[in-house]
Amino acid sequence: MKGILHSRLLRLMFCVSVVFNFQFSTFNCNAQQPDSTLLRPPTTALQPQSSHSANRALLLSLLPGAGQVYNRQAWKVPIIYGAFAGMGYLIHYNYTRMDMFKTEYLYRVNNPGERQLEGYESYPDQNIYNLYNSYNRNFQLMVIITVGIYALNLIDAYVFGHLFDFQIDDNLAMSLSPSLAPLPTGLHPTLGLTFSF
Repeated sequence: MKGILHSRLLRLMFCVSVVFNFQFSTFNCNAQQPDSTLLRPPTTALQPQSSHSANRALLLSLLPGAGQVYNRQAWKVPIIYGAFAGMGYLIHYNYTRMDMFKTEYLYRVNNPGERQLEGYESYPDQNIYNLYNSYNRNFQLMVIITVGIYALNLIDAYVFGHLFDFQIDDNLAMSLSPSLAPLPTGLHPTLGLTFSF
């Protein structure tokens, strides 16, 4: 009875070792030659290339507002032209005042003791020069701001031309997916985190 039990136990151990060795050799075989489908990076569907061009939007915006219309942002056109109209008024106002005080100052320098500009007869010559200088600085500042608005018009058209095809929607998702990572000791299970938007 003892001999029968011993032989059955040996046969059971032999079967377990055969199964274990088979599993181990299969795992090592997979570790040495990993399945290429498991390690292949996920392929993304190629998006058709858009016909919308940021460079074209930039070229069109040389005429202020045209690039914004091309980018389908026509609501910006009144803002751009409103800013240009406001700056045009300020440039004209400061230039005419600057020119007026410049003419008065030069008249006083060339004709000592005489006054030409009505309402400013009591102003000393230095005050007339200070007024000219102040309006001259304001005129130059308004010109610089106008150039800055024009540059912003170009930058806005170019940037939003690049972002024209950028999709922003509420379809945001996060998913966890198991995968196998190849390491020197074989394939090891890992957990991957993917954000989709």
